Amino acid sequence: MGHKVGYKHRPHRSSLGFWPRVRAKRSYPSVHWKEDSENGCQGFPAYKAGMTHVIAIDNLKNSINKGKKVMMPVTILEVPPVKVIGIRFYKEEVKGKKTIGELMTRKLDKNSKRKLFTPKKESKKFDDFSNYDDIKLIVQTQPSLIKLKKTPEVFEMGLGGKLEAKKEFAKNIFEKELKINDVLKEGMQIDLNGVTKGKGKQGSVKRHGVAVRSHKAEKVKRGAGTLAPERPRKTSWTVPQYGQMGYHNRVEFNKWVLKISDKPEEINVKGGFKNYGAVSKDYMIIKGSVMGPRKRMVILRKAVRPDDTVPKVAPQIKYINLESGQGSRR
Repeated sequence: MGHKVGYKHRPHRSSLGFWPRVRAKRSYPSVHWKEDSENGCQGFPAYKAGMTHVIAIDNLKNSINKGKKVMMPVTILEVPPVKVIGIRFYKEEVKGKKTIGELMTRKLDKNSKRKLFTPKKESKKFDDFSNYDDIKLIVQTQPSLIKLKKTPEVFEMGLGGKLEAKKEFAKNIFEKELKINDVLKEGMQIDLNGVTKGKGKQGSVKRHGVAVRSHKAEKVKRGAGTLAPERPRKTSWTVPQYGQMGYHNRVEFNKWVLKISDKPEEINVKGGFKNYGAVSKDYMIIKGSVMGPRKRMVILRKAVRPDDTVPKVAPQIKYINLESGQGSRR
């Protein structure tokens, strides 16, 4: 029997596509790097500074505003250079790739020692490794360059191209710095990997959008009407219950890079970005929002499935709003 006219059956508003809703193990995610034919690194880390808006010339192919000035909300990301401190070697096996060894640098600065231990034994050389099928880099961020904090993040970064190209690139970049212009360009589409804002343990109403029940409800008002039938005595995972909300690993696909520059005076707002301060190093402008709070690191990855309708040329920016966000909710 169908529902009555005007009634919408909606047990809860939260998406069942995100599951499990567990707390992330760390403040920056592990990234699945795709097998890319393009040589070089497949991504780069960035720190979220804040949001503003720009006025640009719309160059979308099928847009009704093509050629006109449009306002776009944007996010400013600061991208200091990273240091390649290691190379990891993988062997393809039946159950997937297995690590067979790694080459680590002995040239660690004082901030790096907050996160890593200096190897006591003399490390191997690149040519000492053989019979491997894949190579990935171990990189270290440098937040001290932008006076954000001292302890760096260390994570694995994928390489693109054939094995010989990966080998040559890894040899040349080992123990050297890598800048954003060496990896990403204006107009590219990227995937954002990050950890969302943490909101702690929340109930069904805030976590899943369950309607608050009448004051005449038999049991709880701010909860699901029923958890499960009497038999079988089992609660389904789809039942909206209380639990962890926020601080989840998430990926946003096909974000548009509008600008990459080494002139921070072009985008520094009056008084600095709220809860962040002034940008002092290379920066990039991303169309739209970015998950997580300010100062949190996100990992940018070349788009796995780019949108063909988005042009590969960034729109011309005519104006960047530099008004202070202090005192506002922005």
